[in-house]
Amino acid sequence: MPTGWSPSGLTEDEDVQRMLRGSLLWKIKSRGGPRERLFRLQEDGATVCFEGGFRRARSQQSFSVMHIEAVREGRQSEGLRQHGAAFPERHCFTLVFKGKRKNLDLAAQGEEDARHWVQGLSKLMGRLQAMSQPEKLDHWIHGVLQRADRNKDNKMSFREVKSMLRMINIDMDDVYAYKLFKECDRSGNERLEGREVEEFCRRLLRRPELEELFGRYSGEDRVLSAEELRDFLRDQGEDASLRQARAIIRTYELNEKARQQDLMMLDGFMMYLLSAAGDILNQEHTKVHQDMSQPLCHYFISSSHNTYLTRNQIGGTSSTEAYVRALMAGCRCVELDCWEGSDGEPIVYHGHTLTSKILFRDVIESIRDYAFKQSPYPVILSLENHCGLEQQATMARHMKAILGDMLLTQPLEGQDPHDLPSPEQLKGKVLVKGKKLPETWHEPQGVTSLLDHEEEEEEEEEEEEEKLQERSSRRSLQSLQEIKPLQAKDASQVAPELSAVVVYCQAVPFPGLAHALQHPRPCEMSSFSERKARKLIKEAGPALVRYNARQLSRIYPLGLKMNSSNYNPQEMWNVGCQLVALNFQTPGYEMDLNAGRFLGNGRCGYVLKPPCLRSPPGEGPRRLALHIRVITAQQLPKLNREKGSSIVDPFVRVEIHGVPADCSKQQTHHKLNNGFNPRWEETLSFQLRAPELALVRFVVEDYDSTSCNDFVGQFTLPLASMREGYRHIHLLSRDGASLSPATLFVHVRCKNL
Repeated sequence: MPTGWSPSGLTEDEDVQRMLRGSLLWKIKSRGGPRERLFRLQEDGATVCFEGGFRRARSQQSFSVMHIEAVREGRQSEGLRQHGAAFPERHCFTLVFKGKRKNLDLAAQGEEDARHWVQGLSKLMGRLQAMSQPEKLDHWIHGVLQRADRNKDNKMSFREVKSMLRMINIDMDDVYAYKLFKECDRSGNERLEGREVEEFCRRLLRRPELEELFGRYSGEDRVLSAEELRDFLRDQGEDASLRQARAIIRTYELNEKARQQDLMMLDGFMMYLLSAAGDILNQEHTKVHQDMSQPLCHYFISSSHNTYLTRNQIGGTSSTEAYVRALMAGCRCVELDCWEGSDGEPIVYHGHTLTSKILFRDVIESIRDYAFKQSPYPVILSLENHCGLEQQATMARHMKAILGDMLLTQPLEGQDPHDLPSPEQLKGKVLVKGKKLPETWHEPQGVTSLLDHEEEEEEEEEEEEEKLQERSSRRSLQSLQEIKPLQAKDASQVAPELSAVVVYCQAVPFPGLAHALQHPRPCEMSSFSERKARKLIKEAGPALVRYNARQLSRIYPLGLKMNSSNYNPQEMWNVGCQLVALNFQTPGYEMDLNAGRFLGNGRCGYVLKPPCLRSPPGEGPRRLALHIRVITAQQLPKLNREKGSSIVDPFVRVEIHGVPADCSKQQTHHKLNNGFNPRWEETLSFQLRAPELALVRFVVEDYDSTSCNDFVGQFTLPLASMREGYRHIHLLSRDGASLSPATLFVHVRCKNL
């Protein structure tokens, strides 16, 4: 059995040693109290197994270290703060997972044990992250081999080999599989062991399309010179010199003799194409690369709706963890639905529903701790305020005390108070979006009814009406007595203390486009439901573009969507709306587009709008022809692991999301029974009128002639961040987690029309 990567070059490490031996850890849960379980790191150095269930229904469960987002020491999670008081702080730690998997809150029997697991997991995560794609493949195949070797004798019979092939999503013809098996079975004992298994895996992982590409540039000697590599790089659309070609050979060539002579062999060429340098995403865009000194209204800003929810709007859980996840995903505008709580403490939840409640104070503490870990640029707190004056003042007091200097309470010095500052000027600052009292207001009692009632409440009533309709449709869940009507006085009153912390994001009812364009007020902003936004786009799109070039606008999903579903954000971005708020807790193509839109510029949550949306009407954008040749896919995940015989029939769909004239999709034919290395060699062509607004979404689905096709994986990115030439695409799951080592291999060509 090949040792592959096992376990991560850290075998001698004391922390990893302890994890390999296993530890009894308490699993802290909200229901049923803590349970003691044996947790043990597997030999692959990347999987942790533990017993799940209870009493007679115990089952072996596991998770991959690759899927851990972060390890938090102590009681640094909502779960441990609420349910872990019986355990000393230094015994506690939390595993936060990528995607939608819940946190795992754990307590060790002693401080030393906890430290071994926290440090050990951190080391393994770092090592796994630093792995090259070939190492990931090696590690992945090693894990499959271990699962397929049923009798654990470190030898593979033909039956076990067939089982392994099914595990990796390949339905290979028996005759061909046996031929390959016999070619590798040098000892002739009908078993593969040691080097024979390695040889079998190497042949399996061959990439004929890369071999052909290599042969095209290397000629008969099957070796790439620096000059030949430079030619390849130029054909890739890269500005390449001989010096760059030599540097690439020194970095990626595995054979030392070849490296010394500035030559590249097939393995080095494959290493290069599978590295970040061969990725479809322009690696320059993984850092902040845009001008960050323009007014806030010139950027698309990653925004979340009902941020506190972990599931849906009906009976979902409200959690401070949902804020942590959104902020760590680069979100820069979070929503807080604030309601009157007991003991004078405001609470955050989806009012009049069965969603659980969390303290406003706890939410602000989480925002303080995580606001600037992923991005240094400003965070906007969108307050939906249903509190009376007293608890509003408490909200202001909490924000000031907890956020301290982070909270922006005054216009920036040396800046016109009527102009919006830039993300650069507001680095590390938290801004509050809410109602602001007129500056002339000096009534001593702080009774602060805002005048011009009808117009004042128009937007709020629209949003509230939708939410009330949505709630009334759930009366089977709650008795009518529980659904108290909103107190009108609360909706129209603002405490001076809360008004004072609103500076650049003053929430106002929309005065209409004509009035707003004649009297622009950059520090005022309005919110629109998706329905109202669509109506405006249809009736006055160009005027809305001009409005959004000077002021911020926020779009939110219709309240009637009880399952927290989303709308297509692209149509809102097309007219320059900045704060297009989505339910981050709901996976789907809408959140794929959001992740794609904010993938560039270092995932900082701010993306500069194209010139035509910043100073309209700009020059007509350049038109573009886009040709994408879908060549192959590699190691697509198996959708039904339990069902041994189910192999995917994959096809690839390429979607363009942009201005209405550019929106289109095309797909390849499906390939029968091969998720391991399907080959299409099909070219899909598109014409774009506004390429700078376009997103490209690559989707892999499992073809089904009798029912809906099943989703396999996807990747979305801005066309402006897409590189030409031969490129690998690393696929993501439905909830945005990596499907490593699954990739697509494509060729991209763009041509100005």
